[in-house]
Amino acid sequence: MLNDSQRKIITVLVNESLNKAEKHWDNGGHMLASLGFERFNEAMDIKKAESEPSKIPGHSTVQDDETVIDEFIALVADIRNSSEHLMCARSEKRSAVSGIQRVYYETSALLPALAQAIKFEEGNVTEYLGDGILALFKVDSNNKKDAIYAAHRAAKNCIGDVRNIVNSTLENRYSLPALDLGIGVAMSNTIVTLIGLEGEKHPKAIGECIYRATKLSSGVNKIYIDIQVESAWPTSKGGKLKFLPRALGGVDGYLISND
Repeated sequence: MLNDSQRKIITVLVNESLNKAEKHWDNGGHMLASLGFERFNEAMDIKKAESEPSKIPGHSTVQDDETVIDEFIALVADIRNSSEHLMCARSEKRSAVSGIQRVYYETSALLPALAQAIKFEEGNVTEYLGDGILALFKVDSNNKKDAIYAAHRAAKNCIGDVRNIVNSTLENRYSLPALDLGIGVAMSNTIVTLIGLEGEKHPKAIGECIYRATKLSSGVNKIYIDIQVESAWPTSKGGKLKFLPRALGGVDGYLISND
């Protein structure tokens, strides 16, 4: 659970992000309404393609001529049914925004808030995926529990306090219904490298954990972890968490339950 200071930071961030989104929309963003959903996702992914210093934890710079193998926990979070939010227009009597404007405001509010909650736990968002995020937590091979606990706290905060703050703000400002999130968490070794054309390369971690976390993020307001995370989870007497076997998108994993 976020503390009072963290909740205040998230609340301010969500409102500032929406203020900026409204400004961009009024200054020409509304023309996106003439684009299809795929073109809109491409527009939302511009940030991912920019040349910038590496956001991969533990690798502030990535060299093209070096082979780097490192272990990470990947956390993927995205909005459930975001395409329906775009395609299904809402009556002006029900909400102040609809269609592409609705999706733009929802993602503008949610994605920075998710990134901040993850940063509170020493993770980093490395890619923005249109209606979601990919974050990485560096794993110390001699002390995996710290990364596991950090990723779990971040996931709980995203599903809990962050989602509540974002939904409350969207409802108060635009009378929009609540967003649902899916979160998948997975662990593996990755190759840290540069991908892209000369002069336009982007630091990227490539590994099975990213694939599995993406597949496991298809739940609704639930956290799913892969077999590797469950196997490495520290055991404790009287632990309240339950790990229920589940498969999502063809990937075997576990639903984390407090029941």
